[in-house]
Amino acid sequence: MSDTKSYWLMKSEPDAYSWDDLVAEGEGTWDGVRNHRAANNLRAMKVGDRAFFYHSNVGLEIVGIVEISASGLVDPSDPEGKWAAVKVKPVARLARPVTLKQVNADPALAEMELIRLSRLSVGVVTPAEWEYIIALSAA
Repeated sequence: MSDTKSYWLMKSEPDAYSWDDLVAEGEGTWDGVRNHRAANNLRAMKVGDRAFFYHSNVGLEIVGIVEISASGLVDPSDPEGKWAAVKVKPVARLARPVTLKQVNADPALAEMELIRLSRLSVGVVTPAEWEYIIALSAA
């Protein structure tokens, strides 16, 4: 077993739950996911993993970095207890948001799940994609 961190991208509609909402809360529960693949990604998350916080529908941009602070939770919004949830804490707002338009236009990110599986609300980010997006946000 490796202690290597995994990286993710987590989408939220900013008019429902934004980066600023998470920052104000200090720690939030990522729940309400009702897609099996996205839920499996939540189940695979470990404390200490990092994720990009992506504003979907409005903004369409990666705006911040969160850290998984609690994993393996049952979604509190699911009365049947079948769906997964995690807790996240804000780490940093990106110096400059990285837009979906930028990601779409960049051949280096063509295989990113954000592009290939555009409706997926919780996706995998490879270490190379993570570093590349961090660099784009600083440019």
